[in-house]
Amino acid sequence: MNRHLHILFYFLCFCLSVNAQQETSGEQNYSVLSTDTLSEDIGMIPESLDANVDSLLQSWHVKYFSKTDDYCHDDENNVYFTDEVIRARLEKLPHVIPMTFNNLVRNSINLYTERRRSLIRYMLGMADYYFPLIEQILDEHNLPLELKYLAVVESALNPTAVSRVGASGFWQFMLPTGKSYGLEINSLVDERRDPVKATYAACRYFKDMYDIYQDWHLVLASYNCGPGNVNKAIRRAGGKMDFWQIYQYLPRETRSYVPLFIAANYVMNYYCDHNICPVQTSLPLSTDTIMVNRILHLQQVADLTQMDIEQIRALNPQYKRDIIPGNVKTSVLKLPTAKSFAYVDKEDTIYMHRFEELLANTLYDTNSSPNTSTREQITHVTKAGENLFTIADKYGVTAREIRTWNGLGSNRVASGKRLKLYVNNGGVAFASNNTAKQTAPQQVATTSSRASAGNGQVTYKVKSGDSLYSIAKKYPGVSVSTLQKANNLSNTNIRPGQILKIPTG
Repeated sequence: MNRHLHILFYFLCFCLSVNAQQETSGEQNYSVLSTDTLSEDIGMIPESLDANVDSLLQSWHVKYFSKTDDYCHDDENNVYFTDEVIRARLEKLPHVIPMTFNNLVRNSINLYTERRRSLIRYMLGMADYYFPLIEQILDEHNLPLELKYLAVVESALNPTAVSRVGASGFWQFMLPTGKSYGLEINSLVDERRDPVKATYAACRYFKDMYDIYQDWHLVLASYNCGPGNVNKAIRRAGGKMDFWQIYQYLPRETRSYVPLFIAANYVMNYYCDHNICPVQTSLPLSTDTIMVNRILHLQQVADLTQMDIEQIRALNPQYKRDIIPGNVKTSVLKLPTAKSFAYVDKEDTIYMHRFEELLANTLYDTNSSPNTSTREQITHVTKAGENLFTIADKYGVTAREIRTWNGLGSNRVASGKRLKLYVNNGGVAFASNNTAKQTAPQQVATTSSRASAGNGQVTYKVKSGDSLYSIAKKYPGVSVSTLQKANNLSNTNIRPGQILKIPTG
């Protein structure tokens, strides 16, 4: 008898579980998520959603955040709405990418509005600063503006985010992919962390993938797992070209990707209805870009413009060691508009200020070419919590290279181990104790200025095997359509030896 009761009990539990996951018409109860149901119903959760929010809110790039105003009611209690209400709200959002609603999307919305409420507050505050930049670049490329919410899923709008496998920045580019799309990555500079340049690179990726799939959900999936895995899923699904039809054949994390993207669109627009309000940032919305053509330390700028260096870092996250290698190639420095005038006024003094202390141990060649990279051998002593991916990200190399240089069999490494690295230092080497110190540069006439919207261009001679797609990838901010327009091309056909104009301004 007891045995039959146990069987009946498990059968009822099974029926209830199946019923909870079936999509029904009309009103439906919301799902209460647990770690197990998240794994089963949504798939693997991106690392951005597992971020330590308390730590994130204390990190340097959000130090300037303050408590939100009282225009929005904020508390820890979520407000639940029927499926029909949420479906209608999604339909009302301006969108080109389909805002499909189903149980997976519903559970993803609940994840954001229940368990990740503090993360949403943080991302809403970051969005005030970053979304206008992203929207402008998406619009330049004639791409759907809702793609900006992909950065929510990728990095939680954290420009310095680094994943366990070495993906970095706003759009979580892996090092080889970032370089293939024209981003500079070395031990001094990582343009994956530059929101503007990384967004240009992401747009070019989106366009390349849309040319292949002609379906935005598949473009999103390919961004997460690569076109190879998407093509494999399509083949296994019998050639079907729909995300929801190939869903079961995709990697687990990719299955959650599109539902979380749609949920991000929802929650970043209807947050007030769920008693979530953004923190507000005092980071400047009005900034100017200074062109720097000499080596410069961010602390020099902070001292003489009377700025907190952490705010300068927040505006210039691509400089990993606070050094701008302007002597190698002209580099950018973003400052609040009011402070940019102070910089131009004191520019020559800034270059000399504390030079012996901050930059005298750097070896630099003012005649060095930006195309000539210097490989410098250094030793890195590992710290607790580090792995080869985080170390590789710091120095602009790959985990595979570190394994090869040090004869390692895995990506795990013990604390205190000395690793030999060969890093591209961006043309700026660091002197040893036996090397004579550099002297401060002599004061010269001001040569850098605020960037203007110029119409400059360079020329490119087409080589055998080149295409407009491969050429566009060599130049940040340049697309196939830009090349066609600049060269009066009616199609994408080019020939070896042909001279193309490449717009650079």
